[in-house]
Amino acid sequence: MPTIAFTRALERFLPAPTVEVSGTTLGEALAAVFAERPALRGYVLDDQGALRRHVAVFVNGELVRDRTGLSDPVGARDEIHVFQALSGG
Repeated sequence: MPTIAFTRALERFLPAPTVEVSGTTLGEALAAVFAERPALRGYVLDDQGALRRHVAVFVNGELVRDRTGLSDPVGARDEIHVFQALSGG
C-alpha cells in the first residue's frame, strides 16, 4: 500500500501522521486518508477537489502532474509527500 506523509507544519493545526492507504491514484489515496481524518481535506484540497495553490505533492520525489483530477498513478510501495509551501516576506 502507498504511504502518505504530511508536512510537519500541519501538526500545528491538527494531527497528520504518516499512514499507509489503499488506492491506485493520488486521488484515491488522499480520499482514503480523508475518510479517516476529514479535517485534513480542507488543508490539502480546495472546494472543487483540486490541490490548493500552495500545496505541493510528490510521488517518489516527482512532483505530481494532475493537480485538478489527482489522476497520477501510485503503486503499492510508493511514497507520497504532501507539503504546504511557505510564503511571506
